[in-house]
Amino acid sequence: MLRGSKVLQLALKRQQLSQQARLLSAKVNTIICFVPQQEAWIIERFGKFHKTLEPGLNIILPVVDSIKYIQSLKEIAIDVPHQSAISSDNVVLTIDGVLYVKVIDPNKASYGVEDAEYAVTQLAQTTMRSEIGRITMDNVFKERDALNQAIVDAINKASLAWGITCLRYEIRDIKMPDRVSQAMQLQVEAERNKRAQVLESEGIKIAEINRAEGNRQAAILKSEAERAAQINIAEGEANAILTKAKAKAASLELLSAAIGRKNGHDAVSLNIAEQYVSAFSNLAKESNTVLLPSDTGNMSNMVAQAMTIYKNLDQQKISAAQTPPYTDSADDEVENTDGNSL
Repeated sequence: MLRGSKVLQLALKRQQLSQQARLLSAKVNTIICFVPQQEAWIIERFGKFHKTLEPGLNIILPVVDSIKYIQSLKEIAIDVPHQSAISSDNVVLTIDGVLYVKVIDPNKASYGVEDAEYAVTQLAQTTMRSEIGRITMDNVFKERDALNQAIVDAINKASLAWGITCLRYEIRDIKMPDRVSQAMQLQVEAERNKRAQVLESEGIKIAEINRAEGNRQAAILKSEAERAAQINIAEGEANAILTKAKAKAASLELLSAAIGRKNGHDAVSLNIAEQYVSAFSNLAKESNTVLLPSDTGNMSNMVAQAMTIYKNLDQQKISAAQTPPYTDSADDEVENTDGNSL
């Protein structure tokens, strides 16, 4: 209550000072008048509005005409004092602002309202209370531009009869109770902590994904390298086996060709005898158990045994080549009298 009475007293005092300024601003009729730029002088004749003097040289009649009002056509900044407003969520806010107005009709501004500036200021305060009562406290900070525009539109609708237009309104300061301010600060800190934790978790997630992707690619490359190595080893072994087989086949072809020549059997016999003696000499190196012939000192007997083995193998090959192939008709002939095969 004390705060409201003080605001009312300040408003009345301001209205009185404005009326005194208007009376002091009225000039004495000097017949020849020079009106400054961006000013409009209201002339009354016999106490009735007569005309508005434009900037420059003007001549008025003495005694009959009088300069009643002087209106400034410049843009005026009006300080809107602090006012209390209650938001839709029952939070008391203290708001002040700056109002920018301009006189567009000096006649209406002089006769339409007693104090145009005071009327506009009061209208701005009441409109501000009404607009804030429709929104929550959080939206007051988010919708300051929309709130300013709503106040300007409301003032312009009412100030048309006053010859004044409102150009813009700017909220200068918003104050709230200490407890609400502390709660908002805690909310901001909690929101920042939440964002920090979310960012940290996202960073850990991305790092784990990158690490897993790296391990996966490394495993794939390692397996591909092992596969390529195994393929190369297998191909090398296959080539080696093929090369050895080709060499063995070539050696056998040369050996068979050499056997068919003159004295070829003698050469083969000598080669077999040498291999027999060499194998017998290496037998004691590879095993602890050695089977010796009865006459180890007689080299001729050992050579004769090797030649006998070679001749027996040669005879088996010849007999196998001369034996006719096995047929089913031979099986049919070998049967006993009761029909069972032998």
